[in-house]
Amino acid sequence: MKRTGKTPRFKRQRRLLTELPGMGKAGALERRPYPPGQHGLQRRKYSEFALQLEEKQKIRFHYGLREEQFRRIINKAQKSASTNWVEALVNLLEKRLDNVVFRLGFAASIPAAKQLISHGKVLVNGKKVNIASAIIRVGDKIRLKDEAYENQVYLQAKQAPRLPLPTFMVKEEVAGKEEGRLTDEPNLEAVPFAFEPGLVIGYYSMRG
Repeated sequence: MKRTGKTPRFKRQRRLLTELPGMGKAGALERRPYPPGQHGLQRRKYSEFALQLEEKQKIRFHYGLREEQFRRIINKAQKSASTNWVEALVNLLEKRLDNVVFRLGFAASIPAAKQLISHGKVLVNGKKVNIASAIIRVGDKIRLKDEAYENQVYLQAKQAPRLPLPTFMVKEEVAGKEEGRLTDEPNLEAVPFAFEPGLVIGYYSMRG
C-alpha cells in the first residue's frame, strides 16, 4: 500500500486526546480513547513544551492549516492585538470562509467546505468567492449556488450536523434555500473544543 505521508485524521485526534470537529467524522475517541501506539494505554508524562505544542496543534489541525499558513495568521493577530492575541487569532480563524461554511452546516468538515469553495459553489453577498481563506465580515450573507444544495457535500452535512449553529451566526431560508449571516465578532468561546490559550501564547513566546 502506498504511503502518502499524511497522518490519518482519527490518529491525530487520538494523539491529542481531543475530538476536533473541523476534521470531520465524530467518534475519533470512541473506540480508542487514548493515544495511538503500543504505549498508548500507559500514563503519559508531559513536559511544558509538549503541552504547549499539543495545544497549538489542536488549533492548527482543527482549522486545517499548514504550519506556514498558521504562522502568517498568528503574525497578523499579534499585530492587531496589544494584549490577548490568541483571541484575535480565533477571531480571524472563525471568520475564514471555509470555517464559516462549515459552522453554518453547509459542509460536514472544513476540508469539505474548502472543496465547495474551490469548486465555485459558495456565494458571499451574491458573488462567487473561491478563496477559502477569505475573511467574512459581520453582516455578510453566505449561501450556496442553487445547484450546490443538491451536492453530496451539502446533503451529507444536513443529514448529520457536526456542530450546533454558533451564537455569532444566524441561518434562515431565502427563496427556499438556506442562507447564513455573521451577526457578531467571534471570541475565544467560539472554539468548539476545550483548549488553553495560555499554552499557545507560551509556545510562540518561546520562539519569537
